[in-house]
This record gives sequence, structure tokens and C-alpha cells, in this order.
Amino acid sequence: MTPHEMASTHAAAFSYSRGWTEDEFAALLENRFTHAVGDSRCFALFQVIAGEAELLTIATHPSFQRQGLALRLMQEWHDQAIDLQATRAFLDVAADNIAAISLYNRCGYRQCGLRRAYYARETGQKTDALVMECRLPLRQSPVF
Repeated sequence: MTPHEMASTHAAAFSYSRGWTEDEFAALLENRFTHAVGDSRCFALFQVIAGEAELLTIATHPSFQRQGLALRLMQEWHDQAIDLQATRAFLDVAADNIAAISLYNRCGYRQCGLRRAYYARETGQKTDALVMECRLPLRQSPVF
């Protein structure tokens, strides 16, 4: 997936706030700790550093929402993070994004913090961010 495709999908998915630009995605992907899964319909961008994974963004193009793509990608990025030795995963989500909060709860995330007035909306208003955490299972090494 290219930074251009990511920016296009992100802009469509986050029409109520500023979508990330192609240059922003390109810069993130240059970082050796940043990883991406998915395609132009739905993608997730995450980082793994020192045993902790952070979901930077997940975006589903509106034409493909409510088809289970984001749920599958949550498992896929978790699997990759586990392969990279992450034992905990974090994310933040707008407190008014009920669909995303439901997805994250379904994936085992629980709120562990709050960032007041974190997200700016196109209207100029701000909304809180919920910080959420999930424990990732350890990969079992084969026993010979």
C-alpha cells in the first residue's frame, strides 16, 4: 500500500476531522518501527518499540465499512506485533467514536487513560481521547 492510497482512504474514513497527508504517511513508513497491514479498502498503521505496540491509525473506506475488515486487521496487526515481541498494545480513540470503541472493546481493549480535548473537529470543537490498552499473548516457542 502506498502513502498516496493510505492518505486517500484515511481522508474518506475521517471526513469529520483532518485526514493525514501522503507526506505524513511516507514519513511514518520510513521509520523502522512503523508497520502497515491491509489494503486500500482498510489498513492499520502501528509501531512496536521495546515490547509495546501502538496503533497509530486504522481506517476503513466508507464503501467497505461494516464488512468485518477492521476486525480482521486488528487481529493481523496484533499477530505482527506479537511476532515483534510486543506484550502490550495501546491506542487512543475519540470519545465520541462509538463504533471504534465497540471494535476495540471487542478486541480486548480497556480504557486506561483520558486525554482531555485531544481531537479537533472541523467545527472547531474538541473531543476527548480515550487511551486504551490490551495485553497481547506470548508466542509459544516450539518444544523439541
